[in-house]
Parts: sequence; C-alpha cells; structure tokens
Amino acid sequence: MAEKILSASDIEHIRERGATEEKVLRQIDLCRLGAVTVTLERPATVGDGIIRVADEDRENLVALHDEAARAGRVLKFVPASGAATRMFREWHGVFNRGGFTDGEELETFLARLPRYAFYGDLGKALSAAGHDLGNLVARRRGQEILDFILNEKGLHYAWKPKALLKFHQYEKEARTALEEHLVEAALYAKDGGGLCRIHFTVSEEHLEPVKELLGRVTGLCEKRFGARFEIGLSIQGESTDTIAVDLENRPFRDRDGRLLFRPGGHGALLYNLDGIDGDIVFIKNIDNIVPDRLKSATVLHKKILGGCLAGLQRELFCHLRALSEREAGESAIGAAARFAADRLNCSVPPGMERRPLGERGQILMGLLNRPLRVCGMVKNEGEPGGGPFWVVGKNGACSLQIVEEVQVDKSRADQAAIWASSTHFNPVDLVCGIRDFRGNKFDLERFVDGEQVFISTKSHEGCDIKALELPGLWNGSMAFWHTVFVEVPIETFNPVKTIDDLLRPAHLP
Repeated sequence: MAEKILSASDIEHIRERGATEEKVLRQIDLCRLGAVTVTLERPATVGDGIIRVADEDRENLVALHDEAARAGRVLKFVPASGAATRMFREWHGVFNRGGFTDGEELETFLARLPRYAFYGDLGKALSAAGHDLGNLVARRRGQEILDFILNEKGLHYAWKPKALLKFHQYEKEARTALEEHLVEAALYAKDGGGLCRIHFTVSEEHLEPVKELLGRVTGLCEKRFGARFEIGLSIQGESTDTIAVDLENRPFRDRDGRLLFRPGGHGALLYNLDGIDGDIVFIKNIDNIVPDRLKSATVLHKKILGGCLAGLQRELFCHLRALSEREAGESAIGAAARFAADRLNCSVPPGMERRPLGERGQILMGLLNRPLRVCGMVKNEGEPGGGPFWVVGKNGACSLQIVEEVQVDKSRADQAAIWASSTHFNPVDLVCGIRDFRGNKFDLERFVDGEQVFISTKSHEGCDIKALELPGLWNGSMAFWHTVFVEVPIETFNPVKTIDDLLRPAHLP
C-alpha cells in the first residue's frame, strides 16, 4: 500500500518531520472513511453525571487541594498557541475595506477606545511615529488608528498571540493574558517552598516574544505574589501535523510536488501534555482569565476541582494497590467493582461475577488503571462550545464525554433533541491526574479514541482539500480517561473570543 500511495521521497519527507509512514497512511484512511459521529444517550445533568458540590464539603476539598499543592504535585498547563487573528476579524474587515462606512459605527469605536487596556500602548506607538492619538480621535481618523492597532507599524495585535495582548487595566499597569495566568497560578499552584509550576504551549513564531515578556515580568510577579516560577514552554511540533488530501482522498501535493501537511488542531497538544513532568495538571485556555478583583471565585473553584481529583485519586489508588496484591481477595475485588460503578461510572463487563477471582481482578485493574480528569461544567447560557453527555460506546456501555457539536449527527432527530436538551457546557476547566498508583506517568496516547477526528474542507493554492484534525484534546484524546463532571459557577468563565469581549464588565477595572 505504501508503494502505491507514497514514494520513497515522500517517506523521507515524512520521517524528516518526525512522523511515521504508518501514521500518515492511517490519516489518509481516516479521510477516506470520514469522521465518525458519536451516539448520545442523554445529556449529563446535575445528579446524573454532574456533581454539585455541597457548601459544607468545600472546606474539605480545598484542604485536599492545598495538601497536594504543598507537596509539589500541581502544575498549570495553558494552551497559548496561535495568533489572535479571529479576535480582530471585525476590525480587520473594516480596515481592509478602507475604513468605517457607518458614522455611528466609527463614533462607537472611538468612544470605546480608551476602555481597552492597550490604549496607553497605542498612544505610545503613535507618538513614536510622530502622531498624537488624541488628535487622530478628534479628527475621526479611525482607519489610521486601526492601522496602528492591527499592523506591524504599531501594536501588531492582529498577528500576536492572545498571550501577549493587554487584557486588563489596573491603576498603575496593564497586564497581558500571560501575566494574568502567572498571577492566577501563584494563588493556587504554589508548593510548600513557594515554587509555582506553569507550562505554556506557544507557536514557534511567537516563542521568542513570549520569552522576552516572561523575562520582563516574571521577577516582578514573583516579588508581588510571594512565588517562584518554574516556567516551561513548548511548541506544537511538526510530527503532530496531519496530511492533507484532495477530494478523492489522494495525498495533496503543493506546486513543488511535496506533500502538504497542516496543523493537527488542539488535539496535537496531547503530545505537549504527555511530554511534561506533571502529576496533577490544571488545564485552562489562555483567554479565560479575569482581573484580580474577580480572581477569588476562580481560585476557590480551582481548588474545589483539585480537591475532587485528589480525593478521588486517593480512593482509586487504594483499590488499585489492593488489586495488585498477588492474592487479592473477594472483598477487595468486590469493593473495587463497586467503586468503579458508583464513583467512576465505569461499566463492568456482563457476567463478571461468574468469572474466576483472578480474572476479575485483572479486568478491574485494566478498567481502573487509567488517567483521571475532573472537569468543571457551567450552566448553559448560550455560549458556544461543547458539553457533557453520556455517550454510547462500541461495546454498548455508556461513558461520560465532552462532546463538540461537530461530533453529533444532527440529521437524526433523536440526536439533535439530546444535543439541544443539554443543561451545561464545557468551559475548558480541567484538572488531570496523569500518573498511576505507582507514581509512573501514563502513556497518554494509549487512551485516545483515534477515530474521533475532525475533517473539514479548506482551500490551498486555489484547490479544495480535506484537512484532518486530530481528536480534540478534551474530546477524543481523553475518550478513555476516567471522567468526572463538577458544576462550577458561570463567573469562572470569562473568555475573550472577540475584541468586544474585553469590554464585558468582568474584564474592565
């Protein structure tokens, strides 16, 4: 098969990128087969897949989190790759058509401008080029102002990653999204010696600017918040790119005859997560951050999620240690089976009770010994994104999964109705346990549902192509993890997807 599809030079090209021939052929097969939709059984709701933590339990969960943090087990992982191009799409459209064509739209833009945290930097950039921001506003020169916000002559914001954008204004400073994540981490991720571990994934073209910003702000943040930071940076490697195919599912080649590869989507970040020296890892997107005045609610619920994981993991490890004993008895096996069903929503194979004792123990070991994640879920108030559902697996058993809309066959009335009935959605607020009961790191690739890819039609050099994204980081890439959903309040979710989101009350002084 390889000889028919890929030439010797193709295979050499693939290996130079750090990938393998087998993976590329599998990707071509997936494009040929098409994306597989999931089968929804029902939405996860409070009391049926989503836990609502009682007020009286909060203190104990916070204590469990703090114990794990003091022991140096906690690390924060922030996907911060990519430029903020989509965030500025509306302003780019205005700039590309030569300015505001609507007078009211221009007046709104000019009136709102001082409320953005980057307003001071904009004034400095214009001044350095011999312009005065106040004068340009008075003369209603919106196009020139946009030029200095978006493009290289000024702030270059449309091409920078969100990590480097000024999000929040304080009395004496304005902070970038990256700085706010450092501050937040210092409030819940410090160990007993004050060390705070945080890892950012960044695009290769933004690596040096991110390093430069960290060099300027880390020391100040450490002094202000009594922390020492151990900061890791990684890029999304070429080896996680996926091959593009034409509409006939043949490998697409560019004008030079070389295979075309494209970024594999956020599912590729599983390899970054797998590569860090972590234990309990909090995952949160770069744009979901608030100023200091609102951080207390976020930190509290981070600790509640961390405590849920630490407590559940402690029980899980006790059962696994008991099962690992050479002569695990009926009592240990029965207790582990009840824990699997009651606490982790795991379905044991039918007829388990009729199997020999040793075989039952081995089945339970395989069922229980896998990564664990506790995922915050907020009430659905119309924000876009995936949600928590009970999903029917190939073996007919149901499991809790985070599902994106594109994974659902909404042409089926029953599936469309289940999707529409969801009460909660996924804010990407996860805490993950990625070590086993012996302290060894899991091989996270073993727990991916490789069929849960995303396939879309794109254009390249005037030709239509199929682009394949790897299973999403919190979707198919974690499909075979233990999953627990916990309700968190909507005030912990404040994403910035468009430039107007920075003017929401949660992001203003």
